Amino acid sequence: MSGKEEFSIFNVSTDHIPEDERVPLLREFYCRGVLKAEVEAKEGRPAAASFTSHVLPEAQLLIGGLCGARVIRTKQLVADGDDSLALILNRSGVLGISERGHDLRLQAGQAVLTSAEDVTTFERLSLGSGFSLRVPRRVLAPMIVDVDDVVMRVIPETATGLRLLVDYAMALVHEKALAVPALRQFGVAHLHDLLALVLGATDHARESTGRRGIKAARLQKAKFLIVNNCWQQDISVATVSQELGVTPRYLQRLFEADGKTFSSFLTEQRLKRAHRMLREPDFAERPVSSIAYDVGFGDLSYFNRCFRRAYGATPSDVRSGGAM
Repeated sequence: MSGKEEFSIFNVSTDHIPEDERVPLLREFYCRGVLKAEVEAKEGRPAAASFTSHVLPEAQLLIGGLCGARVIRTKQLVADGDDSLALILNRSGVLGISERGHDLRLQAGQAVLTSAEDVTTFERLSLGSGFSLRVPRRVLAPMIVDVDDVVMRVIPETATGLRLLVDYAMALVHEKALAVPALRQFGVAHLHDLLALVLGATDHARESTGRRGIKAARLQKAKFLIVNNCWQQDISVATVSQELGVTPRYLQRLFEADGKTFSSFLTEQRLKRAHRMLREPDFAERPVSSIAYDVGFGDLSYFNRCFRRAYGATPSDVRSGGAM
């Protein structure tokens, strides 16, 4: 978990893998892409898993689920010197975690901070999936009054910043922003800030988080919502701000600080969607007017003006291949 340019993605799925090869495969996955740990099969059902791990500079994201096996950070493996801390969020089902004399059963939406310096057992008690963010201890220690006091304390679903942290992390993954060095650097810094907020940052760190992490995460989530719903004609600054739990004016200021307005970003995404459709053979028979309405425009003349302004060509020119 060091190196400013480190970035790797590890995927594992036991689909189509013989049962007797699954535990060794999962053990290798954990040691390479998560944390050195033993994986043991449970009696009664074969091990099954589907995980994706993003290894970043000073952070690691793990998304997925495991059943039919338990993961153990043994006493022998604890001696490797890894002192990282991980926020484990149980997204669905029931997840059992044992550490420091505590045996927790995390329900859907609950989270807990675990330490790689302690013997730990993870065991899914019912089908479900999870999310974890692992960071070096040196990152959190200056931001939390007593970070060890937070370890193995159940964090409720309603904890300040928890949903925002997960949504922001998922947006970074879905938009492939972590593959871009500049975005990766900012993204990791914001994840650190949001994690500190969830765990109870000091006043100074909380103030810093308010300036950087919260605003950046909300803007990122707003963009994610727009990109994935821009075709809906009723999407607006009011509907998106309501989803984020902020005022429309606050959301507008976030976009303005980023150099654009909410409306210009929405229009840009709709035009990009239309541009892609015009170049795809599957939509070759669909009228331009139909495409304009499909991507969220309610006025064909306005669509044509915006399209020409953005691409220097008409929709028909792009469709015919006369312009890219």
